[in-house]
Amino acid sequence: MKILRTNTKETKKRIERIVNRRTLLEDKRLEKQIKEIIEDVRKKGDRALLRYTKKFDGVSLSSKSLRVSKREIEDAKRSVDKDFIEALKKAYQNIKRYHEKQLPRSFKISPRKGVNLEERFQPIKRVGIYIPGGRASYPSAVLMAGIPAKIAGVKEIVMVSPPQRNGKLSPYILMAADPVGIKEIYKAGGAQAIAALAYGTETIPKVDKIVGPGNIYVTLAKKLVYGEVDIDMLAGPSEILILADESANPSFIASDLIAQAEHDKLSWPLLISTSLRLARKVEQEIRKQVKPLTRREIINASLKNNGALIVTKDLKEAIELTNEMAPEHLEIMTRNPGQVAKKIRNAGAIFLGPYSSESVGDYIAGPSHILPTSGTARFYSPLGVRDFMKSSHVISYSKKALKREAKEIIELAQREGLDGHAKAIEVRRRK
Repeated sequence: MKILRTNTKETKKRIERIVNRRTLLEDKRLEKQIKEIIEDVRKKGDRALLRYTKKFDGVSLSSKSLRVSKREIEDAKRSVDKDFIEALKKAYQNIKRYHEKQLPRSFKISPRKGVNLEERFQPIKRVGIYIPGGRASYPSAVLMAGIPAKIAGVKEIVMVSPPQRNGKLSPYILMAADPVGIKEIYKAGGAQAIAALAYGTETIPKVDKIVGPGNIYVTLAKKLVYGEVDIDMLAGPSEILILADESANPSFIASDLIAQAEHDKLSWPLLISTSLRLARKVEQEIRKQVKPLTRREIINASLKNNGALIVTKDLKEAIELTNEMAPEHLEIMTRNPGQVAKKIRNAGAIFLGPYSSESVGDYIAGPSHILPTSGTARFYSPLGVRDFMKSSHVISYSKKALKREAKEIIELAQREGLDGHAKAIEVRRRK
């Protein structure tokens, strides 16, 4: 990774590239390919879905074998070890406890005599959860998406995940679905799985909303089906920004940058520091720590292509840059991380101090790890219980209440040139 000073042209170009990293989601040629896949699945259902599963995942399935069977779930239970089940239980309890606090409450008010107003929250009926799979396995994502949906009261949760080469799903993913109560699970991934959830096939039911992380194909597919169904967010590659001063531990910083880089060659591992000395030590630590890791090829590609060690003139400039970049994960390793955090406006999740590694948020802390990426933390929030609910407004006026406010309603309607609206009130006032 290269050390960059903010007063150089090269650094300004790199910062501009980081800030505008959403451009990957504007690849029109790739979007066209994905649109063709979606249309194919929409028109031909299972037949197209199975064809793309064979093409992209190298697995031949039938409509009958698309859905995970009870026997496959039983086999998964026997294949996972006790330590994993215990870790899963601990994570489940922590995530559940946190998200229960998010449950919105319906309310009623009577602000004026004869006027009753209400906001009524209800769960979305059917939700589709996408879980990355194939070569990797992400049981934590099942908990992060499934638990908030369950707390919200969603009755039908449909989960899809790409099959492994053996034609099955990871037993760890299946075991994560068990405590959440997800019974309807399908072996389907990529853009074709998103299309199946959005439009339905002979086997996979149409849902009302699609949530969950995925690669660029999944994200662009979600973008294209939005409107037919709702989605959680348009998530790009995973990213971390560590904001540090000279008091930070370079070994900790290096390990967290590497941890993020191992997700994907497109991941964004970034350091913004007020200390050139610290940046140099981090660079040395990265070289040392990467060597023994199994995914070092992916890590090195991510560090080379998207990584940056940026040195600012002071903490104020570092905070301004952080807000401009709006990272998915932000670790603050400064002398007073809580005080610095008060000045952060844009970040998906904020981790304070040297022992709040981003890894604790990925697995067990409690808040969801499904977070806004690519700078969208400026306007998106982390996935939560409210994402699985919708609200309706209930309005009730008595005859006297309408008469009291009729004049103002008519005035406003006439100023908008909507005399039909005005007459709808006038006819009631006359009677």
